[in-house]
Amino acid sequence: MIQLARWLWRYRGRILAGLLALLVVDGAGLLVPLVIKDAIDRLVRGEGGLARSGLYIVSLAAIAMVFRFLWRYFFIGTARRIERDLRGKLYHHLLRLSATFYNERKTGDLMAHATNDIDAVSRACGFGVLTIADPLFMIPVAVGIMLTIDPRLTLYAIIPLPILTLFMLGFGKVIHHRFEAVQETFSAVMEKVRENVAGIRVVKSFVQEEGTNRDFNQTSQSLFDKNMALVRIWGLFHPLIELLSGMSLAILLWIGGHRVIQGSISLGDFVAFSQYLMMLAWPMISLGWAVNLLQRGSASLSRINRLLAIAPEITDLSNPKPLRGTRLEINDLTFSYPNGNGSGEVPALSGINLTIEEGTILGVVGLTGAGKSTLAHLIPRVFDPPLGTVTIGGTDVRELSLRELRGIIGFVPQDPFLFSSTIRENIAFGLPEATFDEVEQAARLAGIHDEITDFPQGYDTIVGERGVSLSGGQKQRVAIARALLLDPKVLIFDDPLSAVDAEREEFVLANLREFFRGRTCIVIAHRLSAVMHSDRIVVLDKGRIVESGTHDELISFNGIYNRIWRLQQAERRVNDR
Repeated sequence: MIQLARWLWRYRGRILAGLLALLVVDGAGLLVPLVIKDAIDRLVRGEGGLARSGLYIVSLAAIAMVFRFLWRYFFIGTARRIERDLRGKLYHHLLRLSATFYNERKTGDLMAHATNDIDAVSRACGFGVLTIADPLFMIPVAVGIMLTIDPRLTLYAIIPLPILTLFMLGFGKVIHHRFEAVQETFSAVMEKVRENVAGIRVVKSFVQEEGTNRDFNQTSQSLFDKNMALVRIWGLFHPLIELLSGMSLAILLWIGGHRVIQGSISLGDFVAFSQYLMMLAWPMISLGWAVNLLQRGSASLSRINRLLAIAPEITDLSNPKPLRGTRLEINDLTFSYPNGNGSGEVPALSGINLTIEEGTILGVVGLTGAGKSTLAHLIPRVFDPPLGTVTIGGTDVRELSLRELRGIIGFVPQDPFLFSSTIRENIAFGLPEATFDEVEQAARLAGIHDEITDFPQGYDTIVGERGVSLSGGQKQRVAIARALLLDPKVLIFDDPLSAVDAEREEFVLANLREFFRGRTCIVIAHRLSAVMHSDRIVVLDKGRIVESGTHDELISFNGIYNRIWRLQQAERRVNDR
């Protein structure tokens, strides 16, 4: 609750305005029974003035209408502002978290935080605050007026109310814990849906529709069971409130009726008293609702805060050093992934020593699992290398600003990610202000322009989720164009043409060799034709550099590079037949 209060305090001015408007609405509502009381008493005495009483009631209703709009505007508007701020804070935090975090967390769980949890916080800050503030004013004032009418009758009529208060306090914690369980299971359902929709082609290819459906139904049933456990607790509120309200009304009819007959109170007093007693029913119901909303909001905010408390692993220093040049040096680099199993694990990279002079091209090859992609990810700090092992321009990459470091690097991963937007927007993702001519030129260099123009909408073609409407080779070349458009000083290509046929690869590489001139480049590839023209080539095996030299030198070594070359040449001769 304290955490919710901190968010509300940010908008204390709007909350105060909403409270004042609520007081006016409640005040107008509390005056109506007094007007009715006066009208009935005058009617019993045979006096007139009923039209005036009706005018008073209409006027009070008009005032309540205006200020009811205002309290909704301020309370619900504040809740939406808190929702916006909290979602923005969460999204900003997610952008700062490292790749390790996303390797360990499920997307569905994160989506549940950004949707269901934030919605619960919004409801608590809007209707939750309203339904707790309304009774705090309405109940004391209504009871106070009832005491002025008949203190003894008031004491009898409100006897059931303390029982309700104890009930709500006891069940509040139960609601909190059960709602946390609901939210956690909802996250699992979200992840099931996301994962199976994203992998629908695999599901269909292996004829696993029924299997995934059964798995989903089990998770969905678990969510249903936890929701029903919450419903059973929450379902006790309204029946108990109605029972206690009925008890209060029965006491009023029994004792109050006798007092009217005895002449202790007037008929107008009795009617007004009964209206105030009925007015207490909604505040008591709203207290139960408020407890539910506030407990749900508190539970959701606790889940969000646990996520916000995770510190980003990769951050800038307080005073980052300036970048001076693009000469890359890797000194005695040994790296294991953060989620490894501790001592005894096999490092992804061991004892790597490399120097890549400014304006030169380094080719990196090796068998699957040799550590090539790991090396590529350490330079832009997708994962943090050990201090002092990777430098650029003579400065450790961990001492540079992340924005400056990554701003000079054009990175093309082996499995490129495309957004569900147009081809043009995907190419211009890193440089949104790029002109169409610049986008087109990047596409030409990447060897994808002609294929784009063959689409009915050309560069305005929507590629679908993760680029589903494009082939693997087309996605890779769109990603290459996206990197080239940045005109980066350093290029890192992690096997970006693996899905492209040999003829198209040769065409793209011819374009890129001219573009590479004057830039520091690292080209990782399985096909040696992509690296054979590099200034230097290194061969990785089990995380270590086992061979180094030019293409001709490595061929003469009769090692791993030579074996890969002979196999690929034999394969090419077979394909050419």
